[in-house]
Amino acid sequence: MTVVPVILSGGAGTRLWPASRESEPKPFLTMPDGLSLVQKALARAFSLGAPMDVPEVIVVTNRDYLYRTIDECVRLDEEHPPLRFVLEPEGRNTAPAIALAARAAQAAHGSGAVLLVLPADHLINDVPAFTAAAIEAATLATQGHLVTFGIRPTRAETGFGYIECGAALGKAGQAVNRFVEKPPRTTAESFVAAGNYLWNSGMFCFGAATIAKALAEHAPGLSKAVDEVWQTRRSGTYEHCATLEFDPAAFARLPSESIDYAVMEKARPVACVPAAFDWSDIGSWQALSEAMPVDADGNSRTGHGIAIGTRNTAVHAGNTRLVATVGVDNLVIVDTPDALLVADRNQTQAVKDVVIALKAAGDERYKLHATATRPWGRYTVLHEAPGFKIKRIEVKPGHTLSLQLHHRRSEHWVVIGGEAEVVNGERLFTLAVNESTYIPVETKHRLANRTNAPLVLIEVQCGDYLGEDDIVRFEDKYGRVG
Repeated sequence: MTVVPVILSGGAGTRLWPASRESEPKPFLTMPDGLSLVQKALARAFSLGAPMDVPEVIVVTNRDYLYRTIDECVRLDEEHPPLRFVLEPEGRNTAPAIALAARAAQAAHGSGAVLLVLPADHLINDVPAFTAAAIEAATLATQGHLVTFGIRPTRAETGFGYIECGAALGKAGQAVNRFVEKPPRTTAESFVAAGNYLWNSGMFCFGAATIAKALAEHAPGLSKAVDEVWQTRRSGTYEHCATLEFDPAAFARLPSESIDYAVMEKARPVACVPAAFDWSDIGSWQALSEAMPVDADGNSRTGHGIAIGTRNTAVHAGNTRLVATVGVDNLVIVDTPDALLVADRNQTQAVKDVVIALKAAGDERYKLHATATRPWGRYTVLHEAPGFKIKRIEVKPGHTLSLQLHHRRSEHWVVIGGEAEVVNGERLFTLAVNESTYIPVETKHRLANRTNAPLVLIEVQCGDYLGEDDIVRFEDKYGRVG
């Protein structure tokens, strides 16, 4: 059977701030083994190519995340099926994302293609057990079922939806009697005690034609809007990957609905495959901490640190700054270069309120890390104060920044590694190590690395406003506008 894995990679992950931010959300979080969540999702999808016919993997993501996702895939350094990116101008929830992926799969592989829908922010370590469940789900999908994966509940969790399972189907599947959205605690406790209720994992499997038909029947308005968006599609390629883009105005008219609400809670026949593998949706720092190994005192840690008289505390830090804890209990501590989070372990759902407060204050740390990735490379803010900002900029070999200007800041560039090709007003020239240039306000400029080695420079910005949105682009090889 032809199975097309569909990875849904998006969401702000505000409960995982400051590691997850709008410009680099939860799927890009690095786990203790050095792999990001999206890398793990890609690896799971690639592993299905042995037992199944996997002609390609579809990734549905925001257009801004295309380049970073491809970089994550390249870092896996393994053979894999081709990638096709369905690029959203903005997030519209899972139903439109899956509907567009289904149309892409049908167009490329015919109406018999089976979709295996996998959120990029799930943590699953037992890949063989996952593969076995995926095979069972795909078998049920070829029989016309809409299939979901259920997780055996370990507690009366009120933040998850539940699936009531009924009669046996196939080797390991069960019929779904009903879905229950995030019940109150007493109800959740009764579900756990009953034994035939599972957590709704958010992973699905169904024929591309089957889910398209179900959407047309149960969510006709959404299905019609998706058809209109599909007519605006533009095909392209980037780094040998196929891409699909859509008209932003048409896309903005799509209803924002989950696939559960639009279809799964209404349609029949719906089946469930109980998962025999470990699973976490990594929805908060508490959830991530629970997925990590702990010491005899219940502490977990990433990065450098010392724990003295510390219990039930999770420390997530980098490899440069040491984090020491003394005499504390039941905390989550997250240390990043430009922000520190200290939270009661039982209050981690409220971390999203920090993001809301930062947005309200106009503080870009809700959105940007000190080090931000771009299609051409990355930059790190070294220091910032009223009137100036200092950055370290690294441009990948063969890459070029946009031709642009700034209304409210000037820039000074000093090359410290490699060779830069510079457009500064009407001039085109190169800069070697220890050479510099000054770019006045309102001057068109561009930076390029035409060599096979990284280009590194220090940029000093001066002006009354230094926000990243003070950019007017005239030409951009990555298709960015504004």
